[in-house]
Amino acid sequence: DNAIGPRSQRNDDIVRLKSGITVEINNTDAEGRLVLSDGVYHASSQLSFKPTHIVDMATLTGAQGIAVGQKLAGVQSNTEAGEKLAVAAGKKAGDPCAAVLYAPEYHNPEFTSTVADYKNSVANRANAQVSCAGQFISNNLAKEWKGD
Repeated sequence: DNAIGPRSQRNDDIVRLKSGITVEINNTDAEGRLVLSDGVYHASSQLSFKPTHIVDMATLTGAQGIAVGQKLAGVQSNTEAGEKLAVAAGKKAGDPCAAVLYAPEYHNPEFTSTVADYKNSVANRANAQVSCAGQFISNNLAKEWKGD
């Protein structure tokens, strides 16, 4: 236990994200995606305007380097157009990007929980972890938001 105090997050805790989704903590080292999830929910539902694109830039997991290598940024988008836009922008900026798999039907089951909407980390660490981490965050976009 590396908790720094009595209110530290621990495995088996249940938290409610800003989106209303409940999450069972099964990995206290996967805490960043909880904060990022609140951020994308806020950007997709609580601004005075509706953005057409929401960009979340984060390492999420060391699995990103395994997925696309150490010299490329991994890009995940909910649309092919968004993916192409990000890859082209990276190329133009001299910061090359590579697309990672976007397949909610394969990645959402990794977060199955019997006591909450999701767990915060994957069941199978060999199943496209970087894509799963991105999917976890995408699950918190407001349902009515229609963008890239």
